[in-house]
Amino acid sequence: MTSEASARLLGFETVQLSPLELRDNASDTDIESVIWAAYRQVFGNDHLMSNERLVSVESLLTQGYIRVCDFVRALALSELYKEKFFYSTPHVRFIELNFKHLLGRAPYDEAEISEHVNRYVDEGYEADINSYIDSLEYQENFGMNVVPFYRGFSTQRSQKTVGFGRMFQLYRGAASSDRARVNHKKGRLTEELAQNSARPVRASTLGKELQGVTGGDREKLYRVRVSQSASGRTPQVRFGVQEYVVTYEQLTPTLQRLNKRGSRIVGVTSA
Repeated sequence: MTSEASARLLGFETVQLSPLELRDNASDTDIESVIWAAYRQVFGNDHLMSNERLVSVESLLTQGYIRVCDFVRALALSELYKEKFFYSTPHVRFIELNFKHLLGRAPYDEAEISEHVNRYVDEGYEADINSYIDSLEYQENFGMNVVPFYRGFSTQRSQKTVGFGRMFQLYRGAASSDRARVNHKKGRLTEELAQNSARPVRASTLGKELQGVTGGDREKLYRVRVSQSASGRTPQVRFGVQEYVVTYEQLTPTLQRLNKRGSRIVGVTSA
């Protein structure tokens, strides 16, 4: 999982650090936490009014008649989900959001987009949504009772490295809402998926591209660990040790800038 310091550097807030699972004999508080986590995930952190909640489906989950995966399925098949993401959204963008909401990652290639477009055309909306949740990938990562979460920022078995960079284009922190970002004429990943390319990640702090973060150039990334020293000029908030991930080309100017700020370099290692 991306560290808190690295997340700030790359321009997004940290995501859920551990899977949220509905266990046997869960308390009412635990069940409510699972329900809200599922709403946040499936609806892309969009705010829901109390009258928009699927109360009857929540009741089935609370009483143990359905599992978390069934609850997630019901949310994605609901008219509310269609209104927020399907009716007014280009279909390719809608598929990108389905990957994010239901599988916790970005699409890997154009073939995945085409597969879901064809399934929707041939079999309809319900069959396409079901294909995400009934997939082996979903079962291996979330099973029956784990709320889907964003997997694109951590290394996992069978996960392609290119998905790391693409997740940054679909997720920019817990303060952002997918519904506020759906009104695009095309998907965010359309061009690079068609070209089978990977767009560099842009770091908000350094204002430059992290060229090695999405491919075979990770050996050119360096992790700079610093501690903030006291300054007599301005009050300082102490964050302890912070980390910056930079390319080789950015390493020297980054060290110079940190030294000018009065920061103490704790160490420089390969990322």
